[in-house]
Parts: sequence; structure tokens; C-alpha cells
Amino acid sequence: MSTDAIVLLKDDHKEIRKVFKDFEDAGENAKATQGRLVDKMLELLTVHTYIENEVMYPRVRELLPDVEDDVLESYEEHHVADVLCMELAAMSPDDERFVAKTTVLIESVRHHMDEEEQEWFPQVREGLGRKQLQELGAQMLEAKEKAPRRPSQPSALKKAVDAIIS
Repeated sequence: MSTDAIVLLKDDHKEIRKVFKDFEDAGENAKATQGRLVDKMLELLTVHTYIENEVMYPRVRELLPDVEDDVLESYEEHHVADVLCMELAAMSPDDERFVAKTTVLIESVRHHMDEEEQEWFPQVREGLGRKQLQELGAQMLEAKEKAPRRPSQPSALKKAVDAIIS
């Protein structure tokens, strides 16, 4: 398995996109399936945003000042996703706004992932090079082990609060 940070993040994106598609394909009357898929979505997004916020973004921001605006925008997009994840975690699939809120989350995160992959990742790859990306990837894998799995866990909440006050 590669430890290249960008490869790891793209692998996460691929897994997240699959869960999004499964949710969209489940059909509107598949409440139990939708609930299970949203639970999986919340776990994947909580872990993913944690490793980006704790490892990738701070390091890239430090090493590549030219992408500062992109990093700040990404923090804000994560904050929006975090809020939606926290709200969804407290909802039932039977709630009339459950599908609508999930759809907004999916659209927002897809936009974020597309932007990262098409605009940000190429700049980061060019600016950091292979060795630094492998070091970052190793740090991300380590952080993934201790990452929160639910938006309500203290380390996930801290990440959301940090986005508001910093």
C-alpha cells in the first residue's frame, strides 16, 4: 500500500463517493439502508476530515504558502460538512429532512473532493515532491488509527470548534 498522502486521500475519496452513490441508488423507501449508509458516510467523513485537518492541511500550509487560500477554504468546507454530519448523527432516517440534509452533504463534499483533486492536489504534488508526500502519508495513517469515528466524539467536536474559533 502506498503511503503517498495524495494517493491515500484519493482512496478515501473513492470510498466516500461509493457510499454516496449507494445512498442515491437506495431509493426513497429504503429507510433502513439509508440509515446504515449515512452511518458509514459519517464515519468515513469524520476520519477523513480529521486526518486532513490534523496532518495534511497544517503541514501543506506551512510548506506551501502559495496554497494558503485553498487550505483556508478547505477548512471552511470541512466545517460545513462537520455541522451537517453532527446534525445527521442526531436524526432518524424517518425524519422528513434526513434525505434532503444528506443530499446537501453529498453535494458539498463532492464539490470539495473535486476541487481538491483537480486544483489543489496537483499543486501540492508539484510543491512537495515524493518524499515529503510519503512522510505526510505515513503521519496520516498513524493519525487515522486514533481518529474519531463519530462526529460526536470529543476529538471530532474539538475539530469543529477549532474551525469556528480559529
